Amino acid sequence: MITQSNRFNFKGAIATHVEAAFEDVQSLYRLLHQTPELPFQEHKTSARLADALECLGYAVTRNVGGTGVVAVLRNGEGLTVMLRSDMDALPIKEETGLEFASSETAVAENGETVPLMHACGHDLHSSCIVGAAAVMARLRDQWTGTLMLICQPAEEIFGGAKAMLKDGLYERFPRPDVVLGQHNIPALAGTVGHRAGSAMAACTNLAVTIHGNGGHGSMPAHTVDPVVIAAHVVTRLQSIVSREVPPEETVVVTVGKLHAGTQANIIPHSAELEINIRSFDNVLHRQVMDAIERIIRAECEAGRAPKPPEFQVLNDTLTLDNDSMAVEHARRAHAEHFGHDSLFAMPRLNASEDFPFFGNAEAGGFGGEDIPYVYWFIGATPAGRWAETAGTSVSQKMRHLEMPHSPYYFPGNDVTLRTGIEAMAVAALAYLT
Repeated sequence: MITQSNRFNFKGAIATHVEAAFEDVQSLYRLLHQTPELPFQEHKTSARLADALECLGYAVTRNVGGTGVVAVLRNGEGLTVMLRSDMDALPIKEETGLEFASSETAVAENGETVPLMHACGHDLHSSCIVGAAAVMARLRDQWTGTLMLICQPAEEIFGGAKAMLKDGLYERFPRPDVVLGQHNIPALAGTVGHRAGSAMAACTNLAVTIHGNGGHGSMPAHTVDPVVIAAHVVTRLQSIVSREVPPEETVVVTVGKLHAGTQANIIPHSAELEINIRSFDNVLHRQVMDAIERIIRAECEAGRAPKPPEFQVLNDTLTLDNDSMAVEHARRAHAEHFGHDSLFAMPRLNASEDFPFFGNAEAGGFGGEDIPYVYWFIGATPAGRWAETAGTSVSQKMRHLEMPHSPYYFPGNDVTLRTGIEAMAVAALAYLT
């Protein structure tokens, strides 16, 4: 049972220790930004983070779940608090114009050479956790318990959390009493947003192969055209949201990829689709997945496909459902530290995260009771840009600002970096004092 603490009196000490560590953390951030790596290829990134955490006195274990890093600081009796960051980058060519912009490339799984960019701010998250580690190490005479830090690989493909858990994260290391994490968002830099309950969407990326019987374009009656079947599939899938999902629910079904054939006069043997499904209810999500499979199988049968379609889940994650009591505990601590005016009510995001696997016992495969978790958001838009952006609410202004995964997105300004460090340390101390 987690009990709330009233000792949120660390504001001055935290600020002092953030300043003492800031130059090193900023240098680390710029190095990480300049040298991004793809999911499960974060070898240099994880080594740099592990080295930095070892220098702060943490017991560090490398290569957990592939390239993951676990750092533990035991400091007497008390709760175990886990802070989580992510490390991987995206196959995007950076267009920010920064002096320390990435010019890196890498070979992707399909053998293609791709540009690399930290377009989602995972370099910022990793730097913040090192900064928070420094603050917590310097304040260790003011708190008791165990602090566990996670530098997670492969968040972008929803693979790293499950890989670390499968590698015995909660058996090899202390099982946490609460899991804390954060993400940047284009809100005002220096602000922190919270949302209890459903905060981010479940997501499944599904690959489908529709089989046909190819041949010459002049003799379609001698073929089974998978392109026609695929076209009916794409159209019919749109009826799921409008006719099978309650109007008050939010579900997205997007066919993001449809590939078939090589030239106009050849009817191909197969068509390939990739479908993105998002929702805020795990049970409803499964129902939508069943509907997609039902429709595709029926269209294949109607189109005389010679064999059933093939389905492959490329990756998936569940709804991020913040524990209400834990959110309130973190929010009170952040309000005490940053001031109520620096907090905002976070709108629900249709984006997705694999962070929930660390708290969901069944989905995470670690057994026992669920672990409460809190995932909050730190603003990343400088004050000048924020003031000149149209709109009055966070949601309205974000419509006009670069979002994560844009080649122009840059969340790593100094205000956001400081806020991220402080937000993690403050939340951890709220449970450890």
